[in-house]
Amino acid sequence: MRIEIKKFNELDIQELYDVLQLRSEVFVVEQDCVYQDMDDKDQIALHIMGNKNNKIVAYTRVFKPGDYFKEASIGRVVVRRSERKYGYGLKIMQASIEIIHKNYGVVPIHISAQKYLTKFYSSLGFAIIGEEYLEDGIPHVGMLRE
Repeated sequence: MRIEIKKFNELDIQELYDVLQLRSEVFVVEQDCVYQDMDDKDQIALHIMGNKNNKIVAYTRVFKPGDYFKEASIGRVVVRRSERKYGYGLKIMQASIEIIHKNYGVVPIHISAQKYLTKFYSSLGFAIIGEEYLEDGIPHVGMLRE
C-alpha cells in the first residue's frame, strides 16, 4: 500500500469521489448508520490515502491542534472491508501519527474511537479519556495519545 497526503484543494475529482465512496461504503452501508459524513471539515483536513493498485483502500483525515479538538486529531479512519486482513489500518494510523509529528511537532493526538476498536488504538499508544458516548448511534470513547 502506498501512502499519499493531500490537502483538500489538491484532491482531484476522482480521488474525492473515491474517498467519499469508501467512507459511505463503510460508515453508512456496512455499519448501517445514517449520518451526514460531509461535515465541512474536509476542507481544513489533511487527507491520508492508502492506495493499492490505483484504488484507495485505506484513509484517514488529520487535523492540526485547534481545528477539531484542542489537540491534533485523526478521524474518519477507514479500511475497505476486503483489505482489512493486510494490516492497512495499522499502516494508515502509523502514517497519520507520523504526518502529525512532521507537520505540527510531537503533540498530543485526540481521537473519537468506536468502542470496539479501543484495543487497536491502545496498541498505538492511545488511552481512553472520559466516559463512553453515542455518536450517530454507535458507542464511542475519547482517546488521547500523549
